[in-house]
This record gives sequence, structure tokens and C-alpha cells, in this order.
Amino acid sequence: MFDRVARVYDLMNSVMTAGMHHRWRERAVDLSGVGPGDRALDVATGTGDLAIALERRVGPGGDVIGSDFSDQMLELARRKSDAVRFEWGNALALPYGDDSFDAVTVGFGARNFSDLPSGLAEMVRVARQGGRVVVLEITTPQRPPLSWFFRIWFDRMVPMLGRIAGDPDAYSYLPSSVRRFPKPEELAGQLASAGLEDVRWVLTAGGIIAIHSGRKP
Repeated sequence: MFDRVARVYDLMNSVMTAGMHHRWRERAVDLSGVGPGDRALDVATGTGDLAIALERRVGPGGDVIGSDFSDQMLELARRKSDAVRFEWGNALALPYGDDSFDAVTVGFGARNFSDLPSGLAEMVRVARQGGRVVVLEITTPQRPPLSWFFRIWFDRMVPMLGRIAGDPDAYSYLPSSVRRFPKPEELAGQLASAGLEDVRWVLTAGGIIAIHSGRKP
């Protein structure tokens, strides 16, 4: 499915978020705490936008890897940047050693983990002691009128856009994956269970986007 939607992925992201997704990724990079010379991993990197944002912060002396299991997504990501190493990888069994990265991020990919606790545990495992793990994800707003708008947009308009883009199944999957994903407080608990401390989250875009961060002891 992710290979199929790769060609329209960036366009659909911009349409669905009115271009705001870049700003949300920058906020996630802020919370990662990376700076010049650091080493970072972006899991489920897709077409690479969050990995590229990380690379801008670590600079030429740093190292950023973008990992994904979709070859087509990775092909598009490699066209965007030569400075990031884009590599195939399974988020549930990351091919990196323990304590390898100053920061580990995932943007709009955690809800696609077939086993969320295992995926979070892998992110924590490869983060160095004192490093940060950041999860940027869509969440379901609880209060009207935004909750009403969210249901109309995600349950009706997004699948319609998917039909126009030629893959209605993929964009029917999107709202269902958001509904299944843990609420912010539940995800915070899972991050703590995975081994992080000082777990916090911020809500933005009126409560539609949650960005969690935590530190590996």
C-alpha cells in the first residue's frame, strides 16, 4: 500500500494539512534536541521530510539516517537529499546497535506499526543514554466544533481525495488508523513503559496533532 501511494504522498500531505505538516515536523525536531554533530534516526521516514529537517540541525558534522520498509518511498526520499542516508529497515527490528543515536524520531508512522509497543521499544533501544525519542502523530480531537470538523474531514473528505488520487483503500485506511491509535495520555504511558522518562506531549493544530517526547535514562 505504501509503495502504491508513494507517487502522491507528498501532494496528499500538503492538501490534507494545508501545508502545515512541515511546521509540525520542525516542532518535532525542536523537541528532539539535536544540534551540530549529533547522530539521529528517523523511523518510518516515508519520503524523508522529517529526516531532512533533522539533517539541517545536525549539519555536515552530524549523521542522519532515514529508515523505511517501502522501497518506493525511499526512492523518492533519496531524490530530495544526498546528505541523509536513506536505508531499508523494519521498525520492529531496527538494524542498528544499542545506544546508537542522540535522537530517534517517527513522524506520522507510529500508527502504522503492526506492534506499537515493540516499535517504541526498538526506538528506545537504539537511542543513546540521555537521548530523546520523539513521536509526531495525528490524534483525534475530543471537543466540538473541531471534533465535528475532524470527523467530516477524515471520515468523508480524505477517502474522497483518495479516490481522486487513485487509491481509495489507502486513504480509507488513514482515518481508521488514526481512530485505532492511542490517545495522547495513553501513548505517553506506552512510551514510559518502553523505558523513557520525562515523557511529555504538546497538542497543536487545535488538538489534531500530538508530539510526544521522552528521554532515555
